[in-house]
Amino acid sequence: MTDETNEAEPAVPDSLVIDLAGVREPEELQRLLQRELMFPDFYGRNWSAFWDAITGLVDLPHELTFTGWAAFSAALPAEAGKLRELLDDYLSEYGQYLAVPRRIRYQ
Repeated sequence: MTDETNEAEPAVPDSLVIDLAGVREPEELQRLLQRELMFPDFYGRNWSAFWDAITGLVDLPHELTFTGWAAFSAALPAEAGKLRELLDDYLSEYGQYLAVPRRIRYQ
């Protein structure tokens, strides 16, 4: 008997770069986050769903870098602020429990 659950689990990369420079719509951001962070198909594409995903559905890479941050935050300041707030909260609330610390950079 084989354990098929492990076969369905995507491997979490040690590092990941997500380019936000061309993102101009909140829905586009949510789709990009879903694809790059390997959120499940049922991901709701909103900030509550994002929090649920990063705190219980997927493991974040050990190092996560967002490039194009200046252009992104100029185009969508509220979305940029919320993304950073939730990731800061994640590190504050869950960081101490992670076997490998996470690092998030905004470039």
